[in-house]
Amino acid sequence: MSPAPVPAGLGLGTATFGREIDAATSHRLLDHAYGRGIRHLDTAVAYSAGAAERIVGDWLRARPEIRAGLTIATKLIPPFSAAAIETTVAASLGRLGLDRVDVLYLHRWDPTADQPEVRAALDGLVRRGLVGAVGISNCPVDKLQAALAHQQREGLTRFTWLQNNQNYAVREAPESYRRFCAAQGINVVTFSPLGAGFLTGKHATGVVPGSRFAVAPAHGDIYFNPACQRRLAVLTATASKHGLSAASLALAWALHRPLTRFVLIGGREPTQIDQAFAASGPGFAPALAELEQAEPDGP
Repeated sequence: MSPAPVPAGLGLGTATFGREIDAATSHRLLDHAYGRGIRHLDTAVAYSAGAAERIVGDWLRARPEIRAGLTIATKLIPPFSAAAIETTVAASLGRLGLDRVDVLYLHRWDPTADQPEVRAALDGLVRRGLVGAVGISNCPVDKLQAALAHQQREGLTRFTWLQNNQNYAVREAPESYRRFCAAQGINVVTFSPLGAGFLTGKHATGVVPGSRFAVAPAHGDIYFNPACQRRLAVLTATASKHGLSAASLALAWALHRPLTRFVLIGGREPTQIDQAFAASGPGFAPALAELEQAEPDGP
């Protein structure tokens, strides 16, 4: 029998900041995450039109002594161009109160990413010390393969981070993709381990008012379909059999995917962070083994 995979590290995502929770609540969540040992923070220009970056920046400005121990990532939205990248990164650094961001992602694959000027602009940011490393999010494997080939041929900074959705319902970073990334020296970060709340089962009779699906209805197109509903049924039944909540088992499933550097968690209150830490423990092995047998769609 193969040994159980080492749980991924936990990072804190900030999509709820400025949208579902205010600045004060966000800062309490950041304090709790830091107190629990989380050192990877992920934000984006698109989160509340820059408000999430500003909230993180205000938190960092009040705690300058902790900056050196953190990895801070942000993301740019398309369309991409050299000029837009320069302007947007400068604005992000201003909101974050930083002179350098550790990881800069293109937030999703877009045809405008496949331009020599965009690759050169990202390389220039790294060479000037404004960015530590570059990556791409929401990207199919064939697009990443093509981008890496261009970067290598042009002698430019390569993508070394990938951030894709991967949970029990949606598989956008399957094991074959993660193995490719490992061979290429790319860190894999996955997000939405609870499927924006879908995998908790709380939306079984309709979208809960005030939830992520109510605030951002586009998420519903990703999850409210027969394949995801079938996986939710398997997850719920397996969790019940083992005396677990569907949420805790979904978190454990995401955290125990091999070749994953970080799983991003988020939410509205500190107990959600505690729940994720609990799910990284070894006690979920029997339920996870049953899930692998019951759900044949792959890891």
